[in-house]
Amino acid sequence: MAKTKLSTKGQLIIPRDVRARHGWKAGTELEVEDEGEFVVLRPCRKLPRTTVDDLLGCLPYEGRRPKTLEEMAAGIARGARAHR
Repeated sequence: MAKTKLSTKGQLIIPRDVRARHGWKAGTELEVEDEGEFVVLRPCRKLPRTTVDDLLGCLPYEGRRPKTLEEMAAGIARGARAHR
């Protein structure tokens, strides 16, 4: 079992072999979970980056008929005239 010391600033050095075994490099963000007698460290879960294109069509449309491009352009023009 590896040992380490807590610094006066509350910092902890994780031994190199432990970091290597888990693939933790400088800058790795870790979650700290207090389990009473134990403290658990694990990498922060990062969600994959999602774009609007990834989401298009994932939910069914149950509203009115979709607007045409011409109807959308007319609505934008009305809004622009209203805010002059």
